[in-house]
Amino acid sequence: MSLPAPLITVLLLIASNLFMTVAWYGHLRFQSAPIIVAILVSWGIAFFEYVLQVPANRIGYGALSAAQLKTIQEVISLTIFVAFNALWLGEPVTLRTVAGFALIVAGVAVIFTGRS
Repeated sequence: MSLPAPLITVLLLIASNLFMTVAWYGHLRFQSAPIIVAILVSWGIAFFEYVLQVPANRIGYGALSAAQLKTIQEVISLTIFVAFNALWLGEPVTLRTVAGFALIVAGVAVIFTGRS
């Protein structure tokens, strides 16, 4: 039994975005590290983001449009970021964050409703 392409795509995008978020924002907790170290470590982590992101888009394209792929990626990215921001950086989730996310979800509804 094989999984449907959209499900494989979403799973790969979740994994990819975990790497992306750590690469882009993980170093903020280590302000004393030299910037060159932060850059090099981030590049190393980001490599794995691409290893997962590229196949996710290749597998998903056709079953989903490019606009739908990008929309899914952004929702996953923001969801992971909100959790990472709270858990790793210790910044609280605010009402403004939730309201902004709700507006983005409304945009998702626009992308996924109606004709392709």
